Amino acid sequence: LYSSGLPSDVVIEVGEISFHLHKFPLLSRSRALENLIGDSSEDEKKSEDDKRHVLKLHDLPGGAKAFLLAAKFCYGVKIELTAMNVVSLRCTAEYLQMTEDYGEGNLIMQTEVFLNEVLGNWVDTIKALETCEEVLSHAEEHHIVSRCINSLAVKACADPTLFSWPASGHSATQSPSCNVIWNGLRTASKQQPLSEDWWYEDVSSLKLPMYKRFILAVSSRGMKPERIAGSLVFYAKKYLPLMGRQSSFQNGNRAALGSIHTSAHSDADQTSLLEVIVELLPDQKGVIPTKLLLRLLRISIILHASPVCRENLEKRVGAQLDQALLEDLLIPNMGYSAETLYDIDCVQRILDYFMLVDADATHSTSNCLSDEVQLIESSQSVTPRSMVANLVDGYLAEVAPDVNLKLPKFQSLAAVVPDYARPLDDGIYRAIDIYLKAHPWLTDSEREQLCRLMNCQKLSLEASTHAAQNERLPLRVIVQVLFFEQLRLRTSVAGWFFVSDTLDNSQNPSGTLALPRNECGIEDNQIVCVDVMRERVSELEKQYESMKHEMEKLTKTKGSWYDLCKMLGLKLKSKSCMPKGSKELCTPKVFSPPKAPLLNGKQNQDSGQLVD
Repeated sequence: LYSSGLPSDVVIEVGEISFHLHKFPLLSRSRALENLIGDSSEDEKKSEDDKRHVLKLHDLPGGAKAFLLAAKFCYGVKIELTAMNVVSLRCTAEYLQMTEDYGEGNLIMQTEVFLNEVLGNWVDTIKALETCEEVLSHAEEHHIVSRCINSLAVKACADPTLFSWPASGHSATQSPSCNVIWNGLRTASKQQPLSEDWWYEDVSSLKLPMYKRFILAVSSRGMKPERIAGSLVFYAKKYLPLMGRQSSFQNGNRAALGSIHTSAHSDADQTSLLEVIVELLPDQKGVIPTKLLLRLLRISIILHASPVCRENLEKRVGAQLDQALLEDLLIPNMGYSAETLYDIDCVQRILDYFMLVDADATHSTSNCLSDEVQLIESSQSVTPRSMVANLVDGYLAEVAPDVNLKLPKFQSLAAVVPDYARPLDDGIYRAIDIYLKAHPWLTDSEREQLCRLMNCQKLSLEASTHAAQNERLPLRVIVQVLFFEQLRLRTSVAGWFFVSDTLDNSQNPSGTLALPRNECGIEDNQIVCVDVMRERVSELEKQYESMKHEMEKLTKTKGSWYDLCKMLGLKLKSKSCMPKGSKELCTPKVFSPPKAPLLNGKQNQDSGQLVD
């Protein structure tokens, strides 16, 4: 009721509230109300007792609150415009057609001028954009939403130190201690410069549709993909509860994982949010850490996101798989009907994407570079593959204890990585050993088929020693390990003898017997080299004795060495291992390192002998 002393002659109903007003103030400011009152006077026949017009404006944008401000404006009452009410009041003025034809400085003009001031301030623009949700269709029609988003995008892309708008995120972090008291007066300290992520928290208060449009706007204006990705991750961590549940992921507790996301938001809302976030992620490689991509992938599996969303994340992880950690790659199987504990099929697809991207990169590089540059690039491109090979070997070792893991699936995952990508096969050997221990029911043929995944020649000394004593390995593999270790030992000893002989000949070109060390002109570094060779030969002697002992135990149970070679199909070719001019050939026998002492820094090579 307007307390003017005059009885009201028009009643306007907005929602559940009725406004008892007067015709003349409303007619002088609003064309829409003038038309409605005129039509009501012609169509309705009023009784003598009640001559008031009743108008229903239930679809008025902004509702009763906005109409109350508009009515006060019509009566000349001073109203306060703020960033929280200017949008709804602007839409209400448009709905009531309060143009300049019905009075200078009408409500449309007043709200438009104030809205322009709001758009010049970062904090007020955020508030105004949030209120657009209440009158979304009308705000879209009058381009208020697009103006707010463009204003925010311009400010986010620009350098905030060059302009005067305040940033709420920065001002909120300033504590009262920032004020300095000097001589009883309180003065503000110098404002600290803003970082590139100063706007992350402010825009995270927007609803998902508005936030999506803002991200598209800043992306079209050329913002760095790293900043866009950072904002998306910030938004996801704020509204996806599962983003902070890394411990549950690692434990693989299906019951806990299934109940976490039902506490705060519905499954549909979280799924929709996740799919939009993944859709908005920049395409550039490396802008988002692989750890976060794998966490998003786990959440997509838990929430049963669309196949397009999961495939998008798997491809992104595959493109930078060499940066992943083993603990992040252990994705639990969320289906209750799943056989294996971890989602091995997902890792298989990720690994396939990595090999495809790596092959395309290698092919495109080879078409553009010369032969010399190709050689250099090929040697450098092995590094990501080697890192992925180590990652896959570690993953296989983690999933190998699962008794439900079938042999073909284990082989398929291990065979994706090429053999040349593994500098050493210790990792794959460890995974195979764990798998054999967890699956003792494998047949001999299946064990031999599994052991073909590793190269016995690429095992380290420690791994070879372990494999030679491993009862779970097939006999053929044990003999191959022993054979290749014998060849490696013989080659190492022969190489050290060759180096020693070359060194002595270079110091004594006349061929005469070398003088004692304290009388000859050998430099200190050469003396150290000879000492190092002596220590190395001593180590090789010990290794050889250990290998010889294992060979004797093996030949006692299975016959002679030659019978084993014939049985296993190993063909040993005789090679000359003697100095030039010697007619003796080195048969497939174990080379016994010389045990004679050094004579004046030179090894007595004639004391070497061949033993069975």
